[in-house]
Amino acid sequence: MDAEPSENERDGVDYEAVEVDLTLLPEERIDLEAKDDAPASVTFSTQDYPIDGLVTRLRSGAMLVPQFRGEDPRVETAGFQRGFVWTKGQMDRFIESLLLGYPIPGIFLVKQAGDNRLLVLDGQQRLETLRRFYTGVHDGRVFSLSNVDEQFKGLTYENLDESQKIILDDSYMQATIVAADGSSAVDDAIYQIFERLNSGGTQLTPHEIRVALYAGQLMSSIEALNQQPAWRSLYGPKSRRIRDHELILRVLALFDRASEYRRPLKQFLNDFAKSNRQVDVGATDPGRWFLEAASALADLVGPTAFRRGVSGQVNAAQAEALMVAAMERAQSGGLPADLQSRVDLLQHDDEFVTATTRATADNDRVELRLSRARALLAGDA
Repeated sequence: MDAEPSENERDGVDYEAVEVDLTLLPEERIDLEAKDDAPASVTFSTQDYPIDGLVTRLRSGAMLVPQFRGEDPRVETAGFQRGFVWTKGQMDRFIESLLLGYPIPGIFLVKQAGDNRLLVLDGQQRLETLRRFYTGVHDGRVFSLSNVDEQFKGLTYENLDESQKIILDDSYMQATIVAADGSSAVDDAIYQIFERLNSGGTQLTPHEIRVALYAGQLMSSIEALNQQPAWRSLYGPKSRRIRDHELILRVLALFDRASEYRRPLKQFLNDFAKSNRQVDVGATDPGRWFLEAASALADLVGPTAFRRGVSGQVNAAQAEALMVAAMERAQSGGLPADLQSRVDLLQHDDEFVTATTRATADNDRVELRLSRARALLAGDA
């Protein structure tokens, strides 16, 4: 007798386990490598900080890691950080490197003009690892080293011997400090610095950079939409790389100005985010139509609306086109009751499949998949 599917498994796919890869997608790498206009120059200085001094500053709030989710009144400059994504193995090896006296990469900070508070531009993963190791807790458990050489296995900060604590505490990390004045030109330059630093390790996606440079009401309201039950039902578990958040931005941008779309996708989304930075999209008609479209797709089609095959992976191009077309139907009077059959036709439409599987950011592919989704949802195909 076949086992019953888990509550997270639908249509033969366990959607709770779908997104585990932290590497960049091909289209994200293309976006990161796209040419940008030259930004303004900035002033900077360098300073060496002892490790225990960095931890002290993090604990006191003299040094902050800005986050795009939620507002922090202490942060004057736009935030520009992602969530914590290092694995336990990466954290352990970083602490081991310090205990062995190995050289480590420096960090980049932004000094606020108002209060001289230091904001972490690059180095969050290392600094957060240090904070957690010194505190002794990671993910609700005792932070003890495990993915290390035998001599360090089982060690916590508290049970380091005196010589090991001295080695760790007195290790230095070099910081490059950029002076921020709150101007748009310097904010753009800071974005460019971050993007150009973004190499090696677990790279940032274009959207992880975008949400900080353009932090504001738009990004906060997109996060509110991102938590709506219907959307979560369609997308699945929250993305560790905030690709669900970016997908909502893509939908809203194309709904608003699809006729203006031009490659690269990164610049198209940046321009939309910049011009709508303080818009609470949840309080606008597009926000209402977004929720109507998501609810209808969740109720009448389910998670397969955003997927093809049995991999369980969200196809962002398919989801984006379907949501835009569904929002336009909601705007014009309502979605059809036979939505399931129309979506099924769309997913087997040769032109739509081509436009959602290859070169998906090309101008003609975006136009093609939107036109096919509109036609099939309207019954005109």
